[in-house]
Amino acid sequence: MQSGSTDKIIFECVNCGRHYSVTEVEYLCPACSAQNTTDQPPEGVLKTIYDYEILKNQYGTELHNHLEKTGFIDLLPINSRQSLSYLKVGNTPLYEINIPENRQPPHKLLFKDDSQNPTFSYKDRASNLVSAVAKERGINTIIAASTGNAGSSLAGIGAAQGQKIIILVPEKAPIAKLVQIAMYGAEIIPVSGSYDDAFDLSVQATAELGIYNRNTAYNPFTIEGKKTAAYEIYSQMGKTLPDRVFIPVGDGCIIAGIYKGFEDLLKTGIINHIPEIISVRAENPETIADSISVKIPRNYYMSKQFLEKYKGKSIKVSDHSILHAGSILAARFGLFAEPAAAAAYAGYLSYMEEYQLEKNSRNVVLLTGSGLKDIKAVSALIKIPESIEPDLASLRKKLSRYI
Repeated sequence: MQSGSTDKIIFECVNCGRHYSVTEVEYLCPACSAQNTTDQPPEGVLKTIYDYEILKNQYGTELHNHLEKTGFIDLLPINSRQSLSYLKVGNTPLYEINIPENRQPPHKLLFKDDSQNPTFSYKDRASNLVSAVAKERGINTIIAASTGNAGSSLAGIGAAQGQKIIILVPEKAPIAKLVQIAMYGAEIIPVSGSYDDAFDLSVQATAELGIYNRNTAYNPFTIEGKKTAAYEIYSQMGKTLPDRVFIPVGDGCIIAGIYKGFEDLLKTGIINHIPEIISVRAENPETIADSISVKIPRNYYMSKQFLEKYKGKSIKVSDHSILHAGSILAARFGLFAEPAAAAAYAGYLSYMEEYQLEKNSRNVVLLTGSGLKDIKAVSALIKIPESIEPDLASLRKKLSRYI
């Protein structure tokens, strides 16, 4: 373990429950990961634990105010917020919309729009924190496997931090995301095969070459970065909780992060329960929503434990429903989301069909990435009209249904 690590945390293995100090282990629990195979979700993912009792005793009822004022630094695995990049990561908008549905009691729909992060995706939260940890430890080179968003995120954050970034991507990753990675100046290496193949190769590179790894869940601090949206939701809702949160799920790192954020607030006594979390997955692992196109979820065990412990629900959605949800988000709400983000809204629509939403309930849909990330996925839905002559008569004819 490099110098500069904070001493305010310990790691807990989600499989065996063993505790480790930050000087003992860096990625996975050695005992549980020893028998891992590439065709199964990895065991030994580590959960980051803080001394919640000390925080409660020190700040009492003023704890949340203290945490907000200090940027939640007491619940982050870094020594200083100055170690984070200067890019504006997090504190993304939470839009509230009243939905007076005829077939449902009136309720509130809220969109947490993380497409407004610097590289236009939720992944900036994890990349910013991992980059800060590396900075405090004097590490200047970071590697990651990605279908595109995590790669472009780490590349952008790394550029701002002056770090060298290596990204392994599956050869079929969307071109828009590859362009982002390349423009940020990272070393982009396409890998013949799937995301899982790229992930496994990056882990081998870390083991054999010693390069610091940002991979989802494999690096426990990715979950710590992604949990910050839970803090923001609570604060933005006036220190109250939504009734439920709809989250797109691939590797299971975002959903585990949201759970972890709410659990931190629960363990510090700031909240007394955790909202219902809805896991929204694609029916097909080869889904059009590339950011959640995963055959072997890397954070399977932690996300499963959270869902079971706090009684969350799981919903599967088809590619058709994902694209339909994306078109509604853009045309009705002015929110252009990539398919993986639209999946969360598709889950909300599906939930309304299957369950009864409570009157005046507040339902948060997590939008995790911009639609500009993957134009090809929605191109079949778009028809660009033929051009007209540059005269008023032609324009009048074209606009006849409006005037």
